[in-house]
Amino acid sequence: MIMNNKKKNIIFITTAEKEISGGANIINKQSSIINKLNLGFDSKIIPLGKKKYSKWKNSINKILKIKNEYYGWSFKDVEIKKTYQYSDKIDDVKIQKNINFNKSTDFVIIPEIFAHFADNLCLENKIPYAIYVQNGYAIDSTNNFELIKKVYKNASLIISYSKNISDCIKHYFPEHQKKIINISCSTNFENFKIPNVSKKNIITYMPRKLNNHSNLVIKFTKNILPKSWQIKSISTLNQKNTFTMLSQSKIFLSFSNLEGLGLPPIEAALTKNIVIGYTGEGGKEYWKKPIFNQIYSGDIINFSRTLLKEINCYSFSKKHETCRKSLLNKFSNLREITNIKKLLSRIGSFYLH
Repeated sequence: MIMNNKKKNIIFITTAEKEISGGANIINKQSSIINKLNLGFDSKIIPLGKKKYSKWKNSINKILKIKNEYYGWSFKDVEIKKTYQYSDKIDDVKIQKNINFNKSTDFVIIPEIFAHFADNLCLENKIPYAIYVQNGYAIDSTNNFELIKKVYKNASLIISYSKNISDCIKHYFPEHQKKIINISCSTNFENFKIPNVSKKNIITYMPRKLNNHSNLVIKFTKNILPKSWQIKSISTLNQKNTFTMLSQSKIFLSFSNLEGLGLPPIEAALTKNIVIGYTGEGGKEYWKKPIFNQIYSGDIINFSRTLLKEINCYSFSKKHETCRKSLLNKFSNLREITNIKKLLSRIGSFYLH
């Protein structure tokens, strides 16, 4: 894969979140996979967070109603969070505590929300990089469009893990279609040994970005919900407790909104929940009956009616299990590893000269 014995470094830029979830969790896991594969690559992550003074400045600007010329994170306002804690269920994650790159050995992967940082991180020193688009609707990480065009133009690769994400990239930057490489992701479902628990009359949901929608659905349902049923939010639970709660619940309500690929509905389906709600657009590639019931965003009445209907006839039949197994294969660890190998092969080709 690589012409010499010297290892190449795959360096992921990520957000330093207090509770690791979503895209940051996928990045951690894929960095770990690269280290375990031992194919001539090492991998590290650089967790970036806002400096304290930047947070204070933003708070003051909000109070004073001062608008910035550009939106999006500013490179001068971020720093490496050296105390960053990744999931204890993902081993072989290494943290790099500086941004000193070597153009002959390092390849940097930057999430789309930080894409404009490539100008400072990579272009100034001719470091090869890829932009990892985890949400196609967040391509405009800043409204400095000339800068966005510049960093996508100079990227070696543009990484995607869903059809919706790839479609967004192709529509936004049709001239860069050949740079797109499609990989896949997996859930952490296989990492947790969930005890065999019996299903209870529990309905779970994660408000995500549409808190007002979830509140309305609950209000419209609460008065006519059978007393033997409960509705519980899982938004504040850690990963292990989330999977435990999903294992107990029978129905999951999805309030995804403009997401490249929402994992909570997938995790709910894998734990034998009937899923009702919004696809978030990215979910359309797997949103299939009998497990998934699509509700158009904002159709609160139909959402509540469908929920009540599923309560009265809940079952997880052989057809449901067939659908679940197909989903498990699509988002399996094995498939993710296979696609990571393809990504490494593409990256390796940039070092052949």
